[in-house]
Amino acid sequence: METLAKTKITVEAIVNAPVEKVWDLWTDPQHVVHWNHASADWHSPYAENDLRVGGKFLYRMEARDGSNGFDFGGEYNSIELYKHIEYFLGDNRRVRVTFDPKGTGTRVTEIFEAELTNSVELQQQGWQAILDNFKHYVESSKLEMLHFEIEINCDPEKVYKTMINSDSYNEWTSIFNHDSHFEGSWQKGSSINFLGAGKDGSVEGMISRIRENIPNKFISIEHIGIIKNGIEMTCGPEVDEWQGALENYTFRPAGNKTVLSVDLDSNKGMSSYFMEAWPKALDKLKSICES
Repeated sequence: METLAKTKITVEAIVNAPVEKVWDLWTDPQHVVHWNHASADWHSPYAENDLRVGGKFLYRMEARDGSNGFDFGGEYNSIELYKHIEYFLGDNRRVRVTFDPKGTGTRVTEIFEAELTNSVELQQQGWQAILDNFKHYVESSKLEMLHFEIEINCDPEKVYKTMINSDSYNEWTSIFNHDSHFEGSWQKGSSINFLGAGKDGSVEGMISRIRENIPNKFISIEHIGIIKNGIEMTCGPEVDEWQGALENYTFRPAGNKTVLSVDLDSNKGMSSYFMEAWPKALDKLKSICES
């Protein structure tokens, strides 16, 4: 049994991107939630990462139907920027990840100690599938990630409740559309539509679902379709631009205040609009919370 516990498994992939980009997308929790799953019926609705020696990370991994899930986490013991990461998992198994520039790409290699429950072959397949998914994400993403942040003079509970309360939601998101509102539930796993009035008065918006909702701490929304002229669409060229896009809210206490961070995916055509509108919307939310 001791021999099996120390068996080392290696998986690797060459990612067609410079090492700086590969490193950032590997370590940033807002990207991790996009690629950290071995198959389409699993996902990572939540991730946190304190990337420093002695720091810890935690990635929540769940079946999309909610039937199963577990926390994958560990503690870092060695980090060299753009070169390697080493950590111990919760069961004290060692993992080493290296990043080697190869021309215009990067070879990512993971070496980890096998656990005792599953076969070596099954473990290798699972880790390789996640690494292949990471490669696909880095090379094919059509979306740009945007980040916004604001400090609000209220505790996280009040900011959280004000943000998703129906009346106050309509008010702070009116920056985006004068008739902005939602239909559905904020409960994890629930469907929710974000709606507004089109130029001709018809209903337009996004078909979405709540990937994660940790009260007063984190909300993750996944957009899966659009509504145009009152018609729901979940496939086609217009939908492809947005399908799978995430909109994540993090509520971080700072003394008696809250730092609200918004990380969202945008197609390039909408980025300039969001860069102008989101700060205004967050200012309005801040005003509502503090009034």
